[in-house]
Amino acid sequence: MDVGIAYDLKSSFEKTQEGPIDRLEEYDEETTVVALEKALAILGHQPRRLRGGRALLEEVLQRPPELVFNIAEGYGSRSREAHVPAVLEMLGIPFTHSDPLTLALALDKGMTKQVVAAAGVPTPDFAVIRTRDDLDRVALPFPLVAKPLFEGSSIGVRLTSKVRDRAALRAEVERLLTDYAQPVLVEAFCPGMELTVGVLCREGVPTVLGVMEIAPRKVSNQDFVYSLEVKRNYLQEVEYLVPPRLPVPVIEEAGRVALAVFTALDCRDVARVDLRLDAAGQPRFIEINPLPGVNPVTSDLCILARGCGWTYEQLVGGIVQSARHRYAL
Repeated sequence: MDVGIAYDLKSSFEKTQEGPIDRLEEYDEETTVVALEKALAILGHQPRRLRGGRALLEEVLQRPPELVFNIAEGYGSRSREAHVPAVLEMLGIPFTHSDPLTLALALDKGMTKQVVAAAGVPTPDFAVIRTRDDLDRVALPFPLVAKPLFEGSSIGVRLTSKVRDRAALRAEVERLLTDYAQPVLVEAFCPGMELTVGVLCREGVPTVLGVMEIAPRKVSNQDFVYSLEVKRNYLQEVEYLVPPRLPVPVIEEAGRVALAVFTALDCRDVARVDLRLDAAGQPRFIEINPLPGVNPVTSDLCILARGCGWTYEQLVGGIVQSARHRYAL
C-alpha cells in the first residue's frame, strides 16, 4: 500500500518556540520517522512522508495516500492531536489510530477521567484547577500530584509534582499555571507500583498486548513519580519489567482496567494505558495515550512490545493491519 506518514518533528518548532524546557517533549525525532519508514517498507508498503500541519494538507490534497500512519501531535490547542485525523476524516482518507473525538478527549485529563469514571473504571479522586482561587476549594487528602491538564509525555511533571501539604501544592500549581498557560489537574497520589498496558486491536477486537512495570531504581514506589527528569535519564532511573512482579490476578485485573478504558473512550487500533496500584494494591487508571510514541528504542509501547517478544516490524504491522481491517482495505 501507499502509506503516508503524518508526523511533527521537534526541529520544526525549535526556532520559534519559547517556554519550559519540555515544551517540545511530545514531538518526534528524525530517527523515529526513519525507523517507521524502514518498518513499513519491510512489511511491503511504500512509505512516504506527509509531515503535519499545512504541509500534510497540501500533500494529501495533491496526492492522497491509501492509508496514513498517524503519529502527528499537532500544535496550538488542547485538541491539537485531533487536527490531522479531522482533516483526513473530512477528505475520506483512511488513517491509523483513534478518530478526532477520542484524540481530543484523551488529551484533556479531566474530561477523560469523568468519562472513564462514569463507565465504572476506578481512578484516583481529582480536581481541575483553572485559576489560583480554585485552590481554596480543593479538599482532597494529601499527598497529591499536580500536572498540566492537557499535555502528554510527562510535560510539566517534575520530581516536585508530588506534594504533601497545601503550601507545596500552591507552589506547584503556580508553576504550572504560569509555565503552561492551561488548567492543572490535581489528583490523589497512588503509592503502589506504576504500570503501563499496551492495547492492540486484532480484527476489530481490543486485546492486551502486555503489561509492564516501571520500577524505580533509586527510590521506593511510594516516592516515585514518572517525571521528566526520570524519563530523560531512564536507563539509570528505572527498570522496565514485562511481566510485572505481581500476582497473576493483579496483572489480569490491570489488563481488564486498560480494556475498559480503551472501550469507554472508543479508541481504535492501539493505545497505551497508564495505571498505578493504590494502597490496597488495586490498579487505578491514571491516563491514556491513544497516540503512543513509536520510537523503537525509547518509547514505552515499543519497550513493552519487545518485552512480550514482538519485533518493531510486528508492532507497526499490527497497527496497520488493525486499520486495514477497520476500513476493509
